[in-house]
Amino acid sequence: MKFALSTNWCNRRLESGEEIADTALALGFDELELGFHTTEAQVAGFKARLDRIRVGSIHAFCPVPISAPQGYPELYALASLDEDARALARFHVTRNVAFASEMGARTVVLHAGRVPFATFFNRGFSSATLRQALEDAKGDLADRRYAKLLAKARTTRRERGLRYLEVFKAELDRLVPVLEKHGVVLALENLPYYEGFPDEEEMTQLAETFKGAPVQAWFDTGHHRVRDRHGWLSAADFQAARQADGRTVFRGMHLNDVVDYHDDHLPPGQGKVDFAALADLARSVEHVVLEPHSGVSETDLAQGLAHVRGLWEGGRQ
Repeated sequence: MKFALSTNWCNRRLESGEEIADTALALGFDELELGFHTTEAQVAGFKARLDRIRVGSIHAFCPVPISAPQGYPELYALASLDEDARALARFHVTRNVAFASEMGARTVVLHAGRVPFATFFNRGFSSATLRQALEDAKGDLADRRYAKLLAKARTTRRERGLRYLEVFKAELDRLVPVLEKHGVVLALENLPYYEGFPDEEEMTQLAETFKGAPVQAWFDTGHHRVRDRHGWLSAADFQAARQADGRTVFRGMHLNDVVDYHDDHLPPGQGKVDFAALADLARSVEHVVLEPHSGVSETDLAQGLAHVRGLWEGGRQ
């Protein structure tokens, strides 16, 4: 099994693409995922190291667009009801697909967008509202106030999601020929907030609609746990989802350990994600990428890599 390192870990700390690639090799990684903090200046260095470590995937939007003040995975939303916003996102996704092909990468990871569930009478209603209510309930999903808020959010989110789903399908229809031309798969990541699109049910529908097309899901282990701990999963069985031909709906996965309710991006083994239970899923996907936050030390990162190798490859943890 090959393990990749997301360069988001050190894009803002190490200026040279060569140095980032060499560090990943020294830590025992097999591939790179170029993160959304990758700069144009770093690209030449990554190209210079392709004979030593390949780029398996890139995380949109990469490299950071010249017009953007900094890297961010949701600079542009392909899942939007605003036509101009979708056109801008389509332009940059197309650019990223071409860049992935240029780097020899097989996949572009995308945060598709968000479906707001605030109402006219409660404009501040959001994932933050739900998080605070659950915190007040000391994590009790059965708490009466939290359950009431979540039921209200679920109804609005599902209804509005249908509109987003239809316009998003049309955008994917336009992108499929571009993806096929470049031999690249677009992978839609599960997101750690209730507004995140697509949710589990929507992704299942997209997988069926685009069966056989270069469009799949991307599984972030930490995001899944955050959604589970808040009661936001729309299909508890999503991890085991399969397409009609038996293939997993997932193109790859980010290994992101979390404690409970926040998107911590710890190395595997430092949070509460049950990585042992994810062994079958990891073996079924094309990419396995560690995605630690920038403050994680090299020692902790190396230990995290050894931890999952031990769990999934039978070696020492």
